[in-house]
Amino acid sequence: MKFFNKSAVFSDETEQFIKPYNPKSGEHVQFSLRVAQGDTCTAALHIVPTSWALGAVYPMRKTKSDDLFDYFTVDIQIQSKPIRYYYSLKIEGETLYYNKIGLRTRVDSHYNFRLVPGLCVPDWARGAVMYQIFVDRFYNGDKTNDVVKHEYAYLGKTAMAMEWGADIGVGDFCNFYGGDLKGIMEKMPYLKSLGVEVIYLNPIFVSPSSHKYDTQDYDYIDPHFGVIKNDGGNALQFEKVNNIHATKYIKRTTDKENLEASNALFAEFVTLAHAHGMKVILDGVFNHCGSFNKWLDVAGFYKESGEPIGAFHSKDSPYHHFFLWHQGGEWPENDHYDGWWANSNHPKLCFETSQELFDYILEVGKKWVSPPYNVDGWRLDVAADLGQSPEMNHKFWRAFHDAVKGANPEAIILAEHYGDPSPWLNGREWDTIMNYDAFMEPLTWFLTGVNKHSEEGNSDMRGNAMAFEGAMRHNMALLNIHALQSAMNQLSNHDHSRFLTRTSGATGRWHTVGARAAERGTNKNIMMEAVVFQMTWPGAPTVYYGDEAGLHGWTDPDNRRTFPWGNEDPVLMDLHKILIAMRQELPVLRKGSVEFLWMNQGFISFGRWDDKQKVVVAINNNLRPMEVVLPVWKIGVSSGCLTERIATGGDNFRETLKKHAVNNGEVKLIVPIQGAIVLVQ
Repeated sequence: MKFFNKSAVFSDETEQFIKPYNPKSGEHVQFSLRVAQGDTCTAALHIVPTSWALGAVYPMRKTKSDDLFDYFTVDIQIQSKPIRYYYSLKIEGETLYYNKIGLRTRVDSHYNFRLVPGLCVPDWARGAVMYQIFVDRFYNGDKTNDVVKHEYAYLGKTAMAMEWGADIGVGDFCNFYGGDLKGIMEKMPYLKSLGVEVIYLNPIFVSPSSHKYDTQDYDYIDPHFGVIKNDGGNALQFEKVNNIHATKYIKRTTDKENLEASNALFAEFVTLAHAHGMKVILDGVFNHCGSFNKWLDVAGFYKESGEPIGAFHSKDSPYHHFFLWHQGGEWPENDHYDGWWANSNHPKLCFETSQELFDYILEVGKKWVSPPYNVDGWRLDVAADLGQSPEMNHKFWRAFHDAVKGANPEAIILAEHYGDPSPWLNGREWDTIMNYDAFMEPLTWFLTGVNKHSEEGNSDMRGNAMAFEGAMRHNMALLNIHALQSAMNQLSNHDHSRFLTRTSGATGRWHTVGARAAERGTNKNIMMEAVVFQMTWPGAPTVYYGDEAGLHGWTDPDNRRTFPWGNEDPVLMDLHKILIAMRQELPVLRKGSVEFLWMNQGFISFGRWDDKQKVVVAINNNLRPMEVVLPVWKIGVSSGCLTERIATGGDNFRETLKKHAVNNGEVKLIVPIQGAIVLVQ
C-alpha cells in the first residue's frame, strides 16, 4: 500500500495543505490527506486529548481525485491552545496510522503532528538564503580601527595584529585581522551578486576577543568593528600584562564618542543592507557576558571611570546579584563566580536573583530591532542554557519573545540548540533553530563519514542511506513547519570544521595535525553534492563566509580563516550563484513539500513539490555512476518530461536543459560518480 500525507513525509502543516497557514483561535481549519489511488479507503483525523483539550475523532471525506491520488479533508474549529493529532486509514479491514515520520501500524505519540494557533514565523525567513559573517575575518574596510600589537592582555595573551591570510595561531581569540563593518559595507555588492537575502553577523558588541562571545557592553558596537574618533593612550609594553596600563584599549572601548559613532555606523550598515534587499540578524549572547563587562569589571577598566564598582571588586556592587557566587571567595577580586562551563571569561548571568538584569536584557533585545538600528532578528547563543532552571529559561524567553515582537513583529528569533527544540517552539519563545540535528550532522555523516567537528570518523555511516533517512525523519519531526522552513541549514560555521575539509574523511584538529592537513585530500565533488542538497532542501540555506570560495579549516579556531579575496575557487563560486538563483526562481524550493523518493547505499533522492512546481534531486556519493529509476509519481508527476537544470561531478558542473521522459510516474537517470542532478517541471 502507498499512502502519502498531502503536505509531506515530515509534516502536514504546509501552506498549501493546511488552510489558513497561520490559523488563529476560533478559526476553521481544513486538514487534508492524500492517498494513492487503487484501494478502497476511509480516513479519520484524531485529535489527541491533553490537559487543556478533549480528544476527538473526525471522519474525513473524499473531496476530489486526480490521476494519482484521492484527497480527504475535514474542517474543524480550533481553540487557543496547541493541538496534537494524527491520521488513521482503514483499508479492507486493516487500520494504519499516519504521523510525522510516515505510515505506521500503531499509534506513536512521539511523532504526532502539532498545530499551534497564532504561531507565525516572519514570511521573509521561509527558505531565505542566509550568509554568516565572522566579522574580523571577512574584509578590512577601515584600517584606523584595527587592533594594535599588545593593545591589551586577555586570558594570558596580548592582542596581536595579524596579516590578512596569515595562518590561525595560538591564542586566536586574541589575534585580529582587521575585518569590520565598513569592510562588509564595501562588499555588499558582492553579497548581492551571490544572492544573499539575510546577513547573520557573529557578535559585534564591545568585547576583548576576536569571536566576541564574551560581551563587554551590550549597548554599543565594538569600535574596532566600527569607528574610533578619539584615539590615544598606550598599548602594553610586552613585559607588562596588567591592563591598568592598557590605556589605548580603555580609551577606544569606553569613550562615549567612539561608542556612539560606532552605533551610528551600524545604523548606516543596516540601512545599506536593507537598500540591497537584505535582512540583518545579530548574535545575542545572553546566557553569559564577558569578564571585562562593567558589571564584573575584572580588568578594572571601569573602576576609576565613574561607573558603579564592578561585582568582582566589591560585594556591595549594584551588580552583585547579576551573578551566582560560590563559597570560598573573598572581596576584592573575588573570582568565585559561576562561569558557563566553568569558564571564568564567560561569567554566567543569574536572572533568578536580579529583576534588574532580566529587564535590562529585554531592553537590549528591543533596542537593536527598533529604530534607528532596525535589525531583523536575533540568533541566540546557547539559548537552552540561559538561567539556573528550566522554569527561568522558559520565563525569560517568553518575555524576550514578547519584547522583541512587540518592538518589531517581523523580527525573527532563532536559537542555537542541539537536541529536541519542541518545548521552545510553541509560538511564545523561539521561532526556529540552527539546524544541526536535522541537517548538518546527518548530511555530514552520509557524505563524508566524519562528524561535524572532524574529530570522529565512522566508515559505516558514510553512504548509509538508511541511517541518514532515519535521522532526518526523526529530527525533522521535532520541528513544526514554520520552524522547519526557516531553520538555519549550514554546512559549516564558526563552531565546526569547514565542510570542504570534512570531504577528505580525515579527522583531526589544528593543534594536533596542523593547518595544512585540513587542505589535503579534500574532494570538491562531495562539496558540490552538499551544496546542491543545501540549496534544494527545506529550510534557510546558510552559507558560512568563504565556503563559497573554497575555504578549508579544522574546527574552532581554524574554521575562522580570512576570506581569500582574489583566490576564490571559481567552480564553487559559480555553483553557489547558480543554485541560489535557481532557488530564488523556484518558490517550491522555499515553501514546497518534501518527499524522499528512493534511497540506497551512497544514494539519496527526494522531491520538492507544490501545486505548481515539481523538483527532483538525486545525489550519488558512490565511486561509480548510478543508473536509477525514481518514482516521481510520489510528488505528483505522472507523465511528460522533467528538465535537467544542473548536474555535478568530475570536479565541475554543468547547466543543461536536457529532457528526461516520465513514463508511468517514473524517470530513469544516470547520476555521475559523486555527483548530483536537479530536475524541474
